[in-house]
Order: sequence, then C-alpha cells, then structure tokens
Amino acid sequence: MHLSRAVPPGSTTSFVRAHLPASVAEALGLAASLTDPGARGGAVPAPGTGHTADLWRALATLAAHDLSAARAVEPHLDAVAVLEQAREAGQVAPSAADVAGAAGAAGVAGSGGRASAAGPVWGVFAAEGPGVRLDATRAPAVAVDPAGPAADGPATAAPERWTLTGVKPWCSLAGQLDAALVTAWAGDERRLFAVDLHQPGVEVVPGTWHARGLVDIPSGPVRFDDVAASPVGDPGWYLRRPGFEWGGIGVAACWYGGAVGVARTLHAATVGREPDPWRLRALGVVDERLGDARRALAEAADLVDAGAATGREGRLLAKRVRGTVARAADDVLRVVGRALGPAPLALDAAHAARVADLELYLRQHHAEKDEASLGGAVRERALDRVAESVQPAADGVDAAGEGVDPW
Repeated sequence: MHLSRAVPPGSTTSFVRAHLPASVAEALGLAASLTDPGARGGAVPAPGTGHTADLWRALATLAAHDLSAARAVEPHLDAVAVLEQAREAGQVAPSAADVAGAAGAAGVAGSGGRASAAGPVWGVFAAEGPGVRLDATRAPAVAVDPAGPAADGPATAAPERWTLTGVKPWCSLAGQLDAALVTAWAGDERRLFAVDLHQPGVEVVPGTWHARGLVDIPSGPVRFDDVAASPVGDPGWYLRRPGFEWGGIGVAACWYGGAVGVARTLHAATVGREPDPWRLRALGVVDERLGDARRALAEAADLVDAGAATGREGRLLAKRVRGTVARAADDVLRVVGRALGPAPLALDAAHAARVADLELYLRQHHAEKDEASLGGAVRERALDRVAESVQPAADGVDAAGEGVDPW
C-alpha cells in the first residue's frame, strides 16, 4: 500500500516523509516549515504552480501517517496559497506580517508551547452554520489632528478599519493557531478577512467538541467581539477564484491518505498469515478503490497545472474528484471493517483512531447531496455547450479540444 514508488529528493513529499510529526503541535510546526523557503530550501508548495501532484501526495502521505496531522497542516497550506493568489490577482491581500506579525514576534506564547520560528500558522474558517452569523463592519474613519486639539488646520483621516462581530462555527484548532482567513458577511455577500487570533475579542467557545474522531482537532465555534480584520480580495472573490476548487481537491487528497492508513491494517493482516478467500477478495476490492482515487487525484493535478481547471471546468473537476475519493474511502472503511471484524477496532488503538478520524473527516463530503450537485453541474455544462453550438465528437474527444470526456 504505497502512495508512490518514487519521491524525488527536495520535493514537498520527501520533506514531509523526513519530518512526520508525532503530535498536532509538531504538525503545526511542520506546517510553518513547509511554507518557509528558508526552512525547507524550496518554494512554498501551492496548487497550480507546476507541482500540484507533489503537494497532494505530501498531504496524502501525512494523512496516511496521521489524519489529525494532515487536518492541522492542510488549512495552513491552503491559507498561504489563498494569500499568494490574491496578491497575484491584484486583490487586496495583507502580508502575514501585517496580520500575525505581533504574534510571531512574541514567539506565540498562546500556542500551547509550539515553536513558530518559521512564521505564523494559519487556519481557514469558512463554514457556515444554522443560528450563528459573523458580520464584518467597516468602521468609520476617525479624524486625527496630529498637532493636538489646539492646533490650526484640518485634521487628517486615519485609515478605515474592518471589525468582525458574531460567532463562526467549525473553527479547527482556533486556540492553537496564530491567524486565520475567515469568511464573514459584509452586507449580503460573504467576504474573506485575515485575522490575528491572539488579539482581544477572540474567544474560543469551550466544551463544544465531543467527537470521537479527530479528537485532537477541536473544531468548535469562535466568538468575535469587535475584532480587527484585514480584507482579502473583493466581496465574493474567495468563492469565485480558481483556487477554491483546488483547495477542495487537496482535502480529498487527505481523505485518500486516511483510507490508505486504514487499508494498511488489512494489508498487514493478509500478508502476514495464510489468508482465506474472503480476505483476499477484500484486499482486491480495497486495492481497486485506492487505485481509482489515486488516478483521479493524479489526473486532477495535471489539469490544474495545465490551466485546464478554472471556472466551470474547475468546479466540475472538483466535484468529480471529491466524489470519487469519498466513495473510495467509504468503501475502504466498509470492506476493511467487514474483513477484519471487531478485533482491530477494539484492540488496536492506532487503527481504531484512523477509522474514527476518517469517518468524521469524510463527512465534509455531503454524500447524496454532493452527488446531486455533480449531476447538476454536468447538466449545466451540457446546456451551455448546446447554447454555444459545441457538440461532442463521436470519437470521445470533444470538439472544443478539451480531451477525452464521457459526455
């Protein structure tokens, strides 16, 4: 059950393999090192930069080792990629120093003892939930007279600032991070903001995380009370940008790695003793499903790097890949569970944790709801092509030259 046969020296995957963390705190340190060129001697890993397959292989490798570690690292990599993409697109994007410089300079005293010499560690809080709302308000400019109230002449206007007030659900590791990219409502549109999580007014709501999976990744709500924030991009930009879909496929790479970790228990049990035919069948099914997921991720990485996964095509690709990987991981959980029975779930702490972690993490895929969304995307694409008078060719290569397409 290998993730890949060859990993080039100097790649992101080779760096992860050499620094597999033993705890979430170590995983957060690894996250900071991965996006510090000085720490790892290479470019910051980001999708769409020619090394997407390496990035997703690294996430899968980390997830196969420990899904909680991958769950800690993946949002940081995504946040750094979002900030860089915003700058490249000419959107408003503060630097990490602007947002979390004070936290980094202080050595992140509030981060559970985690060292942060390589820079601040980020999260992404973009989920919505019933009954809660986070609002962004643009504070009015304040007139400032640098010479004091007795001086003559007009006062100068201080820069306007944004503040966040309300509750944001599903904020993973909020109490251990330095900063986060947070979506909030600016009027009727969602907008992305960068927030220093060490400032006053940020309160991690305690006692809300009761999960049996991803136990070390508390993802409860955070209460914001007039918290300063810096906008990242125009309203709606975060959801419209191509990288939104790429980040979703990166999560699927973690699901795939988590499934590999679960499958390794079956592999070891089958290779280590004379198997019965049913266990051999289970191993064959698992191998097929993991192969499906691996090929889907590899193809997607090539399309992202080729610039063929933006707009409608990017959204359709992400839905297909996430669905393929989620189904494969669900099948791995089911087949391994039936083949091995209750013993590893009851007596093997590492395997039991992998199963619980993956079962919870997979629920980020919304099963039948996401399958219906995929079907809707396929239909919309077909209708668009009819409107554009572009018909698929009989040989399976569409008339637009986009390559092999089942439709």
